[in-house]
Amino acid sequence: MPFFIYILHSSSTDKYYVGQSEDPFRRLIEHNSGKFHKSTTSGRPWEIQAIFEIPGGRGDALKIESFIKKQKSRKLIEKQIGPQFIPSSSLAQLVRVPHVRD
Repeated sequence: MPFFIYILHSSSTDKYYVGQSEDPFRRLIEHNSGKFHKSTTSGRPWEIQAIFEIPGGRGDALKIESFIKKQKSRKLIEKQIGPQFIPSSSLAQLVRVPHVRD
C-alpha cells in the first residue's frame, strides 16, 4: 500500500503542516475535526496544498516527513508546493499526486 506525504496550509494562522498517511484526505478531515491531532487544532480549517506519493512505504514516508520537519524551513515547503518543484537529493523519492494541484 502506498504512503503519502501531505502538506496542509492554514489561512487563519498562515502556517504549514507536513504529515504522512496512507489516506491524506481522511487525515485532512481528522485535522479539521480536532479529534486526533492537538498541534493542528488552532489552525483550522486546513487545506491540502500538495500530496506526494512515497513508493517505498511507511518507513520511507516517516524518514522524508522527519527530514522536511527538521529543516524548519518555510521556503522549502513553499518550494515543494510550487508547480516548478522537482524533487532531488533527500526528497528524490517524492512523486507529486497531480490532481491536488490547481
